[in-house]
Order: sequence, then structure tokens, then C-alpha cells
Amino acid sequence: MNVYVRDHDESLRFFVDQLGFHLAFDARLQSGDRWVAVAPPDGLTVLALLAPDPESREHKLIGRATGVVFVTENVIATYDEWRRRGVRFHFAPRLRRFNFRSASEHIIESSTQHLPVWGGVFTEFRDIDGNTFALCGFDEKNREIEAQRRLRAEKLEAERRAEQELEIAIQVQARLFPQTLPVIETLEYAGACIQARQVGGDYHDFLDFGRGRYGLVIADVSGKGIAAALLMANLQASLRSHCAIAFDEPLRLLRSVNRLFFENTSPSSYATMFFGEYDDQTRRLRYANCGHLEPLVLDRVGRVQKLGSTSTVVGIFDEWDCDIAEHQLAPGDLLVLYTDGVTESFNAAGEEFGEKRLIAALQKLRELPPGAAISSIVDEVRAFSGQEQSDDITVIVAKCKDA
Repeated sequence: MNVYVRDHDESLRFFVDQLGFHLAFDARLQSGDRWVAVAPPDGLTVLALLAPDPESREHKLIGRATGVVFVTENVIATYDEWRRRGVRFHFAPRLRRFNFRSASEHIIESSTQHLPVWGGVFTEFRDIDGNTFALCGFDEKNREIEAQRRLRAEKLEAERRAEQELEIAIQVQARLFPQTLPVIETLEYAGACIQARQVGGDYHDFLDFGRGRYGLVIADVSGKGIAAALLMANLQASLRSHCAIAFDEPLRLLRSVNRLFFENTSPSSYATMFFGEYDDQTRRLRYANCGHLEPLVLDRVGRVQKLGSTSTVVGIFDEWDCDIAEHQLAPGDLLVLYTDGVTESFNAAGEEFGEKRLIAALQKLRELPPGAAISSIVDEVRAFSGQEQSDDITVIVAKCKDA
């Protein structure tokens, strides 16, 4: 805002000494002109005090109404304080009341004990050059509206921050999924997780244990959203940090994972998990199914075998153990791991996709590469449900290569 004055120093004494404003800027420009600016102590507005040449058109604007309104919490208190400092007011603070029925405005003399239901207290003052400013405050109704506005602004800011944090969480979780796939000579494989929300609790991973041994892992953590994503990250960290002992002691690895998950989560948190260790030379799969849906193995002629449970879920019991089972894969066998987002997808009639439909779909697409097979499964599940995805869909498809 520009305010035209006769003398910078005199105006500065008025605004700084009498009004208590801050000196925002005082410098000499390259043109030789002096630029001075002041700001109210609790405001963001800056007033530029311009001293125009006496022969200029702007000089004629000195001593007029500026259109500048200063808003204060307590007009009476500010009025009294500034008067003591020598500020000249046109009149004592008044109340402005609005009558919305008649659309007319009434101005009445101030009574600090009887404020109108809707309106505000205001007065006018002038600086040493006669420039006129308004000083006003709000009544209780306006304060209430302002408080509501601030609450809404705070809510919008909180929502913006939450959205930003969620975007960060999405990026972080995306990095937790496999970024590169270990090269397995006898196995062609792929995995994918399609989350129902921005983040979720499904987890899949491919691990290199060394010496021709590889891990295939799929898990479903209890809960949804951010909470499930945090648990998923905890599970992933536990598994990867103990990979070194997987080659010789897979059971010890799983016990350590269970203990860490148990100790670092709430009593109601758990995860179903299938952990498989594949030997690239012998095509042998050693596995532990910890309460997870039974993976499917389809042979060349379409026969189906299921890799059943070998223990209960991970993370809910302090004292926990499991058995390690084995399955010999043959060239052409198709191994499919999945979460309940596949089989428990419902259509409008309340029917679930189910294991039978999944097997039928696998028998039709078994000749496809694993990545394409996963895409086809997801498309078929979505077409069946015909509605918004309600749970994470995670699938691993691995196919034994011909000898």
C-alpha cells in the first residue's frame, strides 16, 4: 500500500513512535530516491511511505483518505493507547450495525457494555500529513466467523499435510517391493501387488540366499491402509535382515521373524505368510505356510496340488514354531501364490471369485509368460467383481523351465 507523505523522517516518527509500527525498509535506490516502508506489529501488510516531488501529481494526494483499514482485536484499547501517544482521531469509536432486513446501515455511538449482535467498532485517525486511516474491530459474531475460518484453514492445511505424507508413504512402500529380480536358471517368475488403497498390507518378495537358493515370499498383514503398510514394512525388514541364516536354517529365520513381529507390533497384529526356498539345481521347493492361502501347483496336464499350512500365522504368539515341508517341482509346473484379494473378490450378487475360478483361469493361461498371466488373472478378477477393489490383490506366478 502506498501512502504519500511530505517528509520521510517525520512520517517515520509518527508510524514507529506513535503507532508502534516496525520499520520494514529504509534504503536509497539507484535513482537516488529514498524508499521507506513500515508494517504493523502483528500484520503482514507493508505501507510504502512515498515523498513525491512538490511539483508532481502524486504530491496532490497527500492528506486524503487512503482507504487503508487497520483491524485490531480491541479498538477501544488501541484508541486509548494511540491517543495517549498524540494520534489525532476524527471521533470516538463507534459501533456499526447492519440491518439485513432493510439492507440499511446504522452508525451509533459506542457503548462498550452493549455491543450489537452483528457489526463492528470503528474510528478514523490521521497522520501528521492529514492522511486518513480507519481503525476497526470485530464484534463477537465476527470473531466467531473468523474463528471458524481459521479452523477451516487449519483443517485444509492438515489435509494438505496428510496428503503429502501419504504420497511419501506411497513412494516409500513402492521401494519396499522387489526392484530387481534375481536370475534363476530353471525358473521363470514374476510378481505384482495391486493395492486397494494408496498403501496396503500385502507383501511379496524375491530373495537371493546364495549358492543357487532363492526365496519366494508372499504375505498378508492384518488391517488396511497406513497401519497395515507400517506392519508390512516391519515384516519386510525382519525377513531381509535375517536372510543370512536362511540357507542353512530356514526354521531359525522364521522363528526370528515371528519374534520380531511379535515384539514390535500390537497384540492384535499378525500376518499370514508363505515362505518358499527354491533350489535352482534340484528344482526342490522347501516351504513353510504360516496360515496363508494354499499356493497352487499345476502340472503339464492340468492336475492341481495345494501346498497346505505348516503352522499358524506369524506375530500373534510369543512361543511359535512351524514345520518345513518340501515339494518337488518338474519342468512345466506352474506355481501360483496369491492373497485373499483374488479369491475373496465379490460380485454384485454376493458370490466370491473363489479358488475354483482361479484354477480355471490358470488352466487357460498357463502357456502365457508369468507377467502376462498375472495381468490376465487381475483382469479376470476385476471383470468378475465389477466394482471398486476392496482388498489388495497380490500374485506370484513361477513356471519351471524345460530341462
